[in-house]
Amino acid sequence: MTVDNNDILIRLRYALDIRDRDMVEIFKLGDTEVTEEVVRKLLIKSKETYRYNNEVDAHDEIDDQEENIKCKNSMLESFLNGLIIFKRGKQEAKPGQPERPELKNNEKPNNILLKKLKIALSLTSEEMIDILAETGVIITKGELGALLRKEGHKNYKECGDKYARNFLKGLAKKYRG
Repeated sequence: MTVDNNDILIRLRYALDIRDRDMVEIFKLGDTEVTEEVVRKLLIKSKETYRYNNEVDAHDEIDDQEENIKCKNSMLESFLNGLIIFKRGKQEAKPGQPERPELKNNEKPNNILLKKLKIALSLTSEEMIDILAETGVIITKGELGALLRKEGHKNYKECGDKYARNFLKGLAKKYRG
């Protein structure tokens, strides 16, 4: 089962117990203006999420007026940037610091998700390993380091949906009990 951006927002909101108006504020801190109505539509699971092994179940008949808004990579990245500012405060860019490349809409945001959540929640690598272990996923410090590396680095490893999904599940266990 794949994790889409809407699912990431839904799981993050639940894990960190974020209210709709706080989500609007977080998006705003990440330079994206949204309303509470847009946030609510972003938090509706997409119809594809309900498909498993090409089977269709009753969820496929979701009322059209409650149709979700697809969360693009740029919107998710804006939310994650806003979450960092929301949790840690605004940091001024240092002179000569390179501009961060934006996520392209066809890229999977899982590596960036892990990096930005590590920053926003002030997590150490050991804490991230413990969060994943809580869900039954065993990862070494070296493997985690490879997931947190910049794309193009010789030790970079793409983060699969398994790690992203289980990390979000582990966050929910850690913050919600």
